[in-house]
Amino acid sequence: MQPPATEQLTLREFRAEDAKDLLTVFTDDYARRFYPEMTTEAAATEWIDRNLKRYAEHGFGLWAVIEKSTGRLIGDCGPTWQDIGGPTILEIGYHIAPDRRGRGFALEAARACLATAFASTSEPEIGSIVAPENASSMSVARRLHRERRSYVNSRGLDRFLFFTRR
Repeated sequence: MQPPATEQLTLREFRAEDAKDLLTVFTDDYARRFYPEMTTEAAATEWIDRNLKRYAEHGFGLWAVIEKSTGRLIGDCGPTWQDIGGPTILEIGYHIAPDRRGRGFALEAARACLATAFASTSEPEIGSIVAPENASSMSVARRLHRERRSYVNSRGLDRFLFFTRR
């Protein structure tokens, strides 16, 4: 179910040797506000291992986002099953390295993943979960999806679910 390459990006399955590069996606204070656990290579390895299991179990997960012009791993993007306060939804998640944000890479990758997820599954809606204080992710989700609703997650935190119906 891996999405095709886009104009600027290639999306591929993670490899064990991607851990150091993946860690650079979460090196700034902004990213660590939302992913405080991503501070060690061991945490990045665990992140990759979870996605390797997802590929085996579901045929998809977060994929490594590679910038074509540099060949560099600049983030991740892809569908994963997420709990939204009871039911689960196929969610398109995305994370881009600090020095590559604001260039449209997250939206480009997320659009490719959304199209691939709809083409490869029978899910009636696919979404993106965003913390209300995550302005960068909110900006991408607003352009990616058509609708939005609020919910409280299993940890009692307010979240927005931006979503697109088939």
